[in-house]
Amino acid sequence: MIEATPLPGVFQITPPRHGDARGFFSESWNAKTLRNAGLELPAFVQDNHSMSVDAGTVRGLHYQSPPHAQGKLVRCGRGSIFDVAVDVRKGSPTYGKWFGTELSYENGRQLWVPVGFLHGFATLEPESEIIYKCTDHYAPECDGAVRWDSVGIDWPMGDLEPILSEKDRAAIPFAEFETPFNYED
Repeated sequence: MIEATPLPGVFQITPPRHGDARGFFSESWNAKTLRNAGLELPAFVQDNHSMSVDAGTVRGLHYQSPPHAQGKLVRCGRGSIFDVAVDVRKGSPTYGKWFGTELSYENGRQLWVPVGFLHGFATLEPESEIIYKCTDHYAPECDGAVRWDSVGIDWPMGDLEPILSEKDRAAIPFAEFETPFNYED
């Protein structure tokens, strides 16, 4: 199932699961199936897998600037996360708007975050694993971050104290961010 979000270009994708007493099987990625459903995603060149030990771990809001900008197809292999995309395409009618959704082992949902969006997530359970496909290789010279709490995102972390990396603690606030991305119709 492919669902549009309020941010044009950002989609929730929930591949079907086929289960029995042993468990389930799911094609987590099939370009032909998505293309036949009307969604053509760029080619992926890198898969990443991260694990966060504690609930309340926040990673983001991250981006890679051109010429190595990345689109990401994100899923949660274990546990659960609140995954967020923020439109930062200069001239976009949804510039600065965000969309967030829970991705979990249980719901099997994925989020497509195209180039031109900040991406971040907060873990909702301990030992949550995040697996994501990228459309470009990691390029440290293009790596950037915007402060996670400066965009007005309603993070559903309750009383959890956010656990941040040094990079994310030092990130600039959204008000100071100069986007390298342009909106194209």
